Amino acid sequence: MTILATHDEAQQADPFVNPSSCVQKMVNVLGQQPRYMQLAQTLINEIQSGRFPVGSTIPTEFELCEQFGASRSTVREAVKQLVQLGMVVRQAGVGTTVKAVSAEGSYRQVMQELSDLHRYTADTVLQLLKKETVEVSDASLCAMLQAKPGETWLRLEGVRRSPESVDPICHTEVYIQPAFRSLTGIEDQPHTPIFTMIERQFGEQITQVQQEIKAVALTADIARIVNAKARSPALWLLRRYINRRGEVVEASISIHPAERFSYSETFQRGWTGT
Repeated sequence: MTILATHDEAQQADPFVNPSSCVQKMVNVLGQQPRYMQLAQTLINEIQSGRFPVGSTIPTEFELCEQFGASRSTVREAVKQLVQLGMVVRQAGVGTTVKAVSAEGSYRQVMQELSDLHRYTADTVLQLLKKETVEVSDASLCAMLQAKPGETWLRLEGVRRSPESVDPICHTEVYIQPAFRSLTGIEDQPHTPIFTMIERQFGEQITQVQQEIKAVALTADIARIVNAKARSPALWLLRRYINRRGEVVEASISIHPAERFSYSETFQRGWTGT
């Protein structure tokens, strides 16, 4: 999975649905996006409609600038999105050739704003394996959740699936603060992020998302669940959803086999050079 995220805006949503409801979806990079994202979505739609079949070339940057009335930098960035999705390939002296009608291989997602979380829930499916209340006592877990020993949190466990991948793209654990452990409708609202459900049902407000990423080796248990080799490289991704009081409302831990995940982040310049 490839996520392109603006710094401090990368988050994760948590859809829980039956795997039988997972269906192939049109690649979608639209949703209150910059101009280049709108252009990228148009090109994706035209590729998927057959206007530009696999093996053909899309118009040149100059031609696209004329067609869309856009700047060259905007067009270049739009085409870049398709390259990152694996749908086109650039070749010197040949042009930009259509390679596939959908994102290939492991799951890939273009993410630029917080609103993209809702699209993320539509593009992937989290198959719920377990739902239980647990008393947290382990020191490392308490530190991660900023919880006191003895607190009872709601724990969800599942695997996330993508239409583009036969095997699960990750194993996921979600911990929900004791005050919200009575959260309902998790299985019935597959396109609603869990933090949004908490906000709606309890009047809570998420103001910050903290993210940690590190390299790990797959344990035997998780390797078996995601159909991967034990001790093989993986990416461990933690996201903590924080409220206005600085408390952890929800924490999600996802472990992705290395070949099924990559992360790309864009940093916006916030100063003027001299």
